[in-house]
Amino acid sequence: MSDYDVVVIGGGPGGYVSAIRASQLGLKAACVEGRGALGGTCLNVGCIPSKALLHASHMYHESVHNFGRMGLRTGAKAFDWKKMLAYKDGAIEDNTRGIEFLFKKNKVDWIKGWGRVHSKGKVAVGDKIIEARDIVVATGSEPSVLNGVEVDEEVVVTSTGALRLSKVPKSLIVIGAGVIGLELGSVFARLGSEVTVLEYLDHALPGMDGEISKNAQRFLSKQGLKFKMGAEVRSVLRKGNGAEVEFKLRKGGGVHSVAASTVLVATGRRPVVKGFGLEEAGVELSGSGAIKTDSRLGTSVPGIWAIGDATDGPMLAHKAEDEGMAVAESIAGKAGHVNYQVIPSVLYTHPEVAMVGKTEEQLKEEGKEYGSGKFSFMGNGRAKAVFASNGFVKILFDKSTDRVLGCHVIGPSAGELIHEICVAMEFGAAAEDLALTCHAHPTFSEAMREAALACGGGAIHA
Repeated sequence: MSDYDVVVIGGGPGGYVSAIRASQLGLKAACVEGRGALGGTCLNVGCIPSKALLHASHMYHESVHNFGRMGLRTGAKAFDWKKMLAYKDGAIEDNTRGIEFLFKKNKVDWIKGWGRVHSKGKVAVGDKIIEARDIVVATGSEPSVLNGVEVDEEVVVTSTGALRLSKVPKSLIVIGAGVIGLELGSVFARLGSEVTVLEYLDHALPGMDGEISKNAQRFLSKQGLKFKMGAEVRSVLRKGNGAEVEFKLRKGGGVHSVAASTVLVATGRRPVVKGFGLEEAGVELSGSGAIKTDSRLGTSVPGIWAIGDATDGPMLAHKAEDEGMAVAESIAGKAGHVNYQVIPSVLYTHPEVAMVGKTEEQLKEEGKEYGSGKFSFMGNGRAKAVFASNGFVKILFDKSTDRVLGCHVIGPSAGELIHEICVAMEFGAAAEDLALTCHAHPTFSEAMREAALACGGGAIHA
């Protein structure tokens, strides 16, 4: 008999969720993780610590710019970076300990160490071989660094190093105007850094709706971030106590350089699949270097499954969690399923940006007959009362059926508001269904209803 029904390699959001769900479904489950703490990149050096610093820096920004307008007196406006980092570390510890508790509660064994597929049905952890009927590979991803760029995590850093800098840099160059770069760039801009963002494309936030991307860049520019678009980075060299980045402008040509005390390389992430015995076991990889999976998340080797950032698709913690639950259900003989058309994406700057479903650019490319309904947060009473009226909601719908095809939000609590549309899309709702649903007043969510009304007869407060 096997030691376990399911062994999950990797304790990140996909891995730990998969192990817990497998146990809840009556399977004997274990999770192999060698980091020393559960939660993977997300909880330890990604989602949670970055959101903690985004929150802290936003509170500082509010104290400087808006507290006085509300009659709040707090004395000298200052911050303590070391205490801010300690607060961030506390948030990490609270969450990772929470997963340990959930493992104990759900009778999931945490096997500490680095695991690798030894062969079909066997996982090696050090010198120990563990037998399992099914193996789930959830090895995650790592920062993708430009060729020729040497990262030391002190002056030239990835997101990992940026989250533990010894001091707030006087100046910061961010290479890449994606989610990671803009979130961390906004943190340090709020705390006084001179932030310059270099982006290879001619627009920020690749993959997001063009109108949203344009407005997000505009709002962040007003907050002090400087953007150089169409910048092809040639080199990053240490100079003195800082670094210099050389780049070529794709339009107009010419080689330029810019120096800063810190350089953040935020050029995306790549799957971590090497060194886990996958190729030796016969597991097929895709053209992108990720693990190739079928519609049920099975690999080319029966009994070996893969989820999360190690596979193709958006590298999002919640996508990995969905896959973790689905693969556990498939292993347990149930109908595990992930609806990849309804996976939201969120940028946690201020204002927040969130989207789900199709963008206007995608619908135009597909030749879809669609309509849109927009509503500005300038017409939302709650938003105006809390100095958060920048932004808007845009709902895209099928002109023939009124079915919601996508939604794009830039504004207060966008990351929370988007889930109303996720539920609506999951149930095939029409824009009119949202428009006829009563929303509490005064709330930010009223903007969602107003945008839905704008898809038909017209918004009330526009």
